[in-house]
Amino acid sequence: MNAIDVLQLPELRPSLERLEVLLARSAGADDPFLTEVAGHLISAGGKRLRPCLTIASALAGGGEVTEEVLLGGVAVELVHLASLYHDDVMDEATARRGVPSVNARWGNNVAVVSGDFLLARAAGIAARLGTEVAVLLADTLAALCEGQVIECQALFDVERTEEAYFAAVRGKTAALMATSCRIGAIVAGHGPDETEALTRYGMSFGMAFQVLDDVLDVVGDEEEIGKLTGQDLAEGIYTLPALRALTDRTIGPELRGLLGNRLDDADRAKARSMVASTKGVVAAIDSAREFMASAAAEVETMPCPDVGAALARLSAEMSGSVIVPAA
Repeated sequence: MNAIDVLQLPELRPSLERLEVLLARSAGADDPFLTEVAGHLISAGGKRLRPCLTIASALAGGGEVTEEVLLGGVAVELVHLASLYHDDVMDEATARRGVPSVNARWGNNVAVVSGDFLLARAAGIAARLGTEVAVLLADTLAALCEGQVIECQALFDVERTEEAYFAAVRGKTAALMATSCRIGAIVAGHGPDETEALTRYGMSFGMAFQVLDDVLDVVGDEEEIGKLTGQDLAEGIYTLPALRALTDRTIGPELRGLLGNRLDDADRAKARSMVASTKGVVAAIDSAREFMASAAAEVETMPCPDVGAALARLSAEMSGSVIVPAA
């Protein structure tokens, strides 16, 4: 799903074209090699969902898409890209966005340092946008780290609770979505009510986004999502569909016996099939739709109703984007 097409805001596409220039410029360094590495995933493309949220949030409160708003979008995208660099090192990933991952091409050390460089660039931009934005971005980085650590602590834990799962999602995914919206509101000069509503929208949207991404790891089309399904199960990351499946009276005991350690390809496929055969996937989608409904409710009374409606449409389209294959 492409946020540009769903939002259908005339200001969005030209604004993102301007943002791409700023984004590429922000990754530049005195050293040509670092410039190449830092810009590796930028040039590979991406849907730029987080900057879309920043721009739409600025417009929702009646603001304009100024260069400061675009720089806010650049800052959150840089944080997102840096997290991908670091995630690929942790996951030993070999590809990202259709190109070799930075760690696969240049090694873990270069990937970690270049990810840190992108974070530094994001922090510099945030500082120039004001103290409130700088503090917000720093707090968001802390939340991202905390969410990732919470997830790491639960690896291969078949007793992982849904509360622990949602705590990890809130930090590692939803926090940056909420910040993307909040920065757009702050920089555009929105009032406190609109700013808080848009922040809550981003948080609920981000929660649903991650839950649906986790569902796709179970039932997604491998060609469309660009990776093998069941990878989370294989790597010991037990997400909401698996946690719900573990409570199934028929499948749960056998699934519990299979999980708890790294899976080979055969056991990965078996575990994925078992989770997909339960009501866990549908229950997870229902949970995501509840988050999306909460998100839509937050933007019902925006000063710019057309943009509020567009953000509500984005959440509705996202919640309807996952189709469970027939058994």
